[in-house]
Amino acid sequence: MQIRPEDQIVLDHVAARRDVLVGRAINWANINSGSRNTVGLDQVLTALEQSVEHLSCTVERVETAASSRIEDDGTEVPLSFAPALKLTLRPVAPIQIVLTGHYDTVFDADSPFQTVGTRYDGALHGPGIADMKGGISVLLGALEAFEHHPDKVRVGWTVLLSPDEEIGSPGSAPLLAELGARGHLGLTYEPSLPDGSLAGARKGSGNFHVVVRGKSAHAGRAYHEGVNAMAGAARLAVALDDLNGQREGVTVNVARISGGAPLNVVADTAVVRFNVRVPDPEAADWTLAQIQDLASRPPIPGATVELHGGFTRPPKPMDAAQTELFEAVRQAGELLNQTLRWQPSGGVCEGNNLHAAGLPNIDTLGVIGGAIHSDQEYAWPDSFVERAQLSALILCKVASGEIDAHHLKQLRLQSR
Repeated sequence: MQIRPEDQIVLDHVAARRDVLVGRAINWANINSGSRNTVGLDQVLTALEQSVEHLSCTVERVETAASSRIEDDGTEVPLSFAPALKLTLRPVAPIQIVLTGHYDTVFDADSPFQTVGTRYDGALHGPGIADMKGGISVLLGALEAFEHHPDKVRVGWTVLLSPDEEIGSPGSAPLLAELGARGHLGLTYEPSLPDGSLAGARKGSGNFHVVVRGKSAHAGRAYHEGVNAMAGAARLAVALDDLNGQREGVTVNVARISGGAPLNVVADTAVVRFNVRVPDPEAADWTLAQIQDLASRPPIPGATVELHGGFTRPPKPMDAAQTELFEAVRQAGELLNQTLRWQPSGGVCEGNNLHAAGLPNIDTLGVIGGAIHSDQEYAWPDSFVERAQLSALILCKVASGEIDAHHLKQLRLQSR
C-alpha cells in the first residue's frame, strides 16, 4: 500500500480546508442539541443540510421509529424522536460504504455548558466539539475530498446522522440495521480515545426497567395491610447487583430506584433502573436469563413485577473481519505517519449496531479529544485534518481495491 498521486490530490484537498473543518464544527457545537431538545436538534439539522449543498448527493430527512419510556409511577408513555439525516451518492456502485454519526449531545437545553472556547493549551473546549460535532465535520471533510478521486465511481456511500445516539439509538436502530445489512464497510465518527487510539472490541449494553407494584396503606394504622413496593425494589436491586462477579466481563449497574410515597404511606409502586454490559453474545444470553428469572417472581410476598427494556447495543468482538480491517487501517495510518493502536472498550456506540447487522466497521474515526459527556470536553484542532485525511485515504484504498471491502464483508458474515 502506498500513497499514489491521485490519493495525494485527495489528501491535499483535506489539508487546504482545515479552517472549514474546525470552524463549522464550532458553529454546530454552539447550537445546543441535547437528545430531547427538539428546537436545537432541528437547528443543527438545518445547519447540516446547508453544509452539504455543494455535494451532489441525495439529502433527505428520514423518520425514526417510535419508542416508549417508563415513568416513575410505572406507566409506559410513547416517545418520538427527531428525524435522521441521510445522504446518499452512487447507491448502485459495486462497493457501498456506510458512514454514521449523531448530531445529538448529552447536554440539555438548560445546561450551563453551551459554547466553544479555546483552552490555555490550544485545545477546543465545548459541548459536543469531540462527541461528535467534530466527528461529523471530519466525516464530511473526507467525503468532500474523496469526490476528487478518479476511482470514486467504484464506491457509493450513505451517511446517516442520527438524533438519538446518546440515549441508545431507540429511534434510529432500525435504520442502522438496514444500512448495516446492505453495506460492505462501515466508518463511524465517535472521537478516538484521548491518546488517539481506536476502540477495538466493544461490550454490548442493555437498559432495563423493572416495575414493582405493591399495595398502598397507612404506615401507622395499617402497615401490615400494605405491600411495600420500595422494599421489594430494594431487594431486587441487591439481587441484581449480586450478579456482578458471577460471569467474567459482565457488569450490572443498578443506577436508580424511583417511585415511592410520602413517609407515612406504604409505597405501592417503585421502578428499578439498571444497565448491563456484556462481552459476547453468550454472556448476553446468560445475563438476560438471570434477569428474567429474577423478574419472574415477586421480591416480597404480594408484589408483582413487570420487566421492560432489553439489549440496545449488541457486543462487538474483534472477529476475523474486524482484525483484518484494523490492520488495513493501521497500514493506511502509517502512510500518513500516524501510529494507530486500538484497545477494548466497555463503551458502546452505533458501531455495535452496524456490526450486529453484518457490517465490519471502525467506529472511532472522529477527532482526538477527551472528557466527553462532561463540561470539560475538548478536542485538538490539528486532529481534524489528521483524522479526515485518514478516512479519505481509507476511501481511496477501498476504491482502488487495496482494502477489499467485499472480502471483509464476507468474513464478517462467516463469523455470525
